Amino acid sequence: MQTIAVIGAGQMGSGIAQVAAASGKSVLLSDISLAVAEAAHGKIEKGLMKLAERGKIPAEDAVATVSRITPVGDYARLGEADLVIEAATEREDIKHKIFEAAGKHLGASAIMATNTSSIPITRMAVSSPDPARFIGIHFFNPVPLMKLVEVIPGLATSVSTIEAVRGFVADIGKEIVLSQDEPGFIVNRIFVPFINEAAFVLGSGTGSILDIDKGVKLGLNHPMGPLELADFIGLDTLLEIMKIYLASTGDPKYRPAPLLQKYVEAGWLGRKSGRGFYDYSGEVPVPTR
Repeated sequence: MQTIAVIGAGQMGSGIAQVAAASGKSVLLSDISLAVAEAAHGKIEKGLMKLAERGKIPAEDAVATVSRITPVGDYARLGEADLVIEAATEREDIKHKIFEAAGKHLGASAIMATNTSSIPITRMAVSSPDPARFIGIHFFNPVPLMKLVEVIPGLATSVSTIEAVRGFVADIGKEIVLSQDEPGFIVNRIFVPFINEAAFVLGSGTGSILDIDKGVKLGLNHPMGPLELADFIGLDTLLEIMKIYLASTGDPKYRPAPLLQKYVEAGWLGRKSGRGFYDYSGEVPVPTR
């Protein structure tokens, strides 16, 4: 797999594009318009150049990585790709539309993948040209730093597709866990309800934001507290995932915390909106309650 296409130039898609390009792959980075894709390309370049200035990576590596990423504004060039990875927002209706539209340009032997963190792979595969060549490749945020990738075959995914994706993940220097196609897969099935429970604890008044995060960091040896991490992920994304778990399983233990839902309704989505469980308007994040 030498040419990779990434659909969605947000935080996850840009991270996937950067990591693939850094490993020597040619990358086509697509979004709703060429301008959006170009802006993401510029942001990747800026971030890599900062790393080079700090001596974290050689300057020539930064330049080479940026040069391997080509912004595109439509799906016409996707036929060049050996692997197409969808990294759009975590909404199933949007993803189905992408698979149907992009699938018209998919090469005869190319693989189509989704970076979903929670939506069933088998259900989404029906919108792809060939479910045997459809698979879940779930990266973790931030993609350049996180070593893990979950690989999730759907019911119809072929063995050759799984093995090809194993090779791609190894090429880009990541580690694999193979998950069955169950809601949330392995990691998020465990961790998103954990974050949701932290929101329940906050809503009940059991502890403050600072005490909940401090308790988890020091008591469980986590690098970030659950509410701090929720802001980093995006509260709207977490809410959608909990809704998917609840709808898929019918188990009330996956009921979204009322406070999480209230924050999303208020537009408090975390870092990306400037306010979530913490307020990011100043130099240092401040808890909102």
